[in-house]
Amino acid sequence: MFISNAYAQAAPAAASPESGLLGMLPLVLMFVVLYFVMIRPQMKRQKEHKAMLEALAKGDEVVTAGGVVGKVSKLGDSFVHVEVATGVELQLQRSAITQVLPKGSLK
Repeated sequence: MFISNAYAQAAPAAASPESGLLGMLPLVLMFVVLYFVMIRPQMKRQKEHKAMLEALAKGDEVVTAGGVVGKVSKLGDSFVHVEVATGVELQLQRSAITQVLPKGSLK
């Protein structure tokens, strides 16, 4: 009367193996874009930072991660002593150095 009859639908056609590969294509393309936009530049930046820390020498003027500016007075394997004022030295980890300034930046 008020309820209509429900009929079974025909079974879908078997999916070909090619359609599975086409379904994975957007995922692969997203990973490739992610690699070139985010991962590769970050690895390049890390390599440049490591080279800068290895080339650090006594007398270099540096900026720390906290924004403190000073001159390198002593170098160790993992620590650096930075003179921020006359007679005031800070002991920092090498990784806390973010930038080496050009000579003569500090007065």
